[in-house]
Amino acid sequence: MSGVLDDYLVDPEVSLLDKTRMQAQVLVPVLRALRAELGKERADAVVKRALRDWSKQLFAAIADGIEGSARHKWAGLQKAFGEVSGREVEFQIKRHDETALDIDVTRCRFAEFFRELGEPELGALLICAADFDIVAVGEDSVALDRAQTIMQGAPSCTFRYRFAPP
Repeated sequence: MSGVLDDYLVDPEVSLLDKTRMQAQVLVPVLRALRAELGKERADAVVKRALRDWSKQLFAAIADGIEGSARHKWAGLQKAFGEVSGREVEFQIKRHDETALDIDVTRCRFAEFFRELGEPELGALLICAADFDIVAVGEDSVALDRAQTIMQGAPSCTFRYRFAPP
């Protein structure tokens, strides 16, 4: 199923963490130069808007290539993204039934990487926010509540998916 992400991953043999490291090699110097020129608040807002728009468009386009209902598109994309990102996290499934999926991520190598860089906000934009863009392809059939993330300094990421009745 991860084949649906092949265009996004460019080279499926490269892990998502390594791809993220490559992105950061470019983005971090650009972000820091923008901060020096525009100030932190303004630069961060510009980068946030650009990355959020890119991610929303990216996952919507990937979902367009998946047949079926919005819920089916979400499930396909979620499964594929889980296959490539799951290699970099440790997690526990707390609940999984027809109305809910509760997952606690207890270790995240993405968060470790971005904290080492001193750029957890950038990591949250590149990695954490994508979860909501994936949920968006499910339209009204899937909702996500995440009260905390490791990237933001919490001990775990709390994914609380809720599913509308079919």
